[in-house]
Amino acid sequence: MRLGFIGTGTIASAVVQGLAGRGHEIRISARSKARADALASDIPEVQIAELQEILDHSDVVFLGLMLEAAPAILEALTFPRDLRVVSFMAGADLDEVADLVAPAHASAVMMPFPGIAQGGSAIMALGDGDLLDRIFAPQNTLFMLRDVGELDAYLCAQAVLSPVAQLTLDAGNWLGARVSDPAQGEAFLRMLISSSLTGGPAADLIAALNTPGGYNQRLRQHMEEAGLGTDLAAGLDALES
Repeated sequence: MRLGFIGTGTIASAVVQGLAGRGHEIRISARSKARADALASDIPEVQIAELQEILDHSDVVFLGLMLEAAPAILEALTFPRDLRVVSFMAGADLDEVADLVAPAHASAVMMPFPGIAQGGSAIMALGDGDLLDRIFAPQNTLFMLRDVGELDAYLCAQAVLSPVAQLTLDAGNWLGARVSDPAQGEAFLRMLISSSLTGGPAADLIAALNTPGGYNQRLRQHMEEAGLGTDLAAGLDALES
């Protein structure tokens, strides 16, 4: 397909990297010049283009702009009627995207993660699942949502990723101070956590690790007593509100 990207921030750049070598013709904007130059240098099918050229020569355009900056940038452009637009902009639902890109078709709101650059990533999305499936599957897994309420809830819950990464880093630093190869220690923890959670529901993993008096049970209980669960729920409630 002919794919265009307006905005080349961290997430948009990761999406472009994940699409490399899959037969697409990709045009990107130079809004983040250093990232755009690197993508065009590293990926043969990527070329840097002006914004209107991206719109005029794409089947699907991805919006990787900050929502507050989008109106001023997009209102100066002419969107072809047959163009399909997918938004990465957190905070904008399909109706809001449709207003920004009319008369083009706002096909989907999609929230990718940096792991999409390597594939095997979860993608939460609202809208045209068939279109997104054609572009991103089977290398990634789509989680299609029912409405904007579900999207908002998923956006809140996905924020657990950063605390989990921080816990992994903290445990890795603790381990690194006690072993000969700190980098290997963190790599072990990352693989252990990711592979274990992929195998099935989190509740099943907790049950399997709930050996009375075992290391996992004792640390989990210590953190629960310290308020981990209630603090997490309070943080998610604050994000939702």
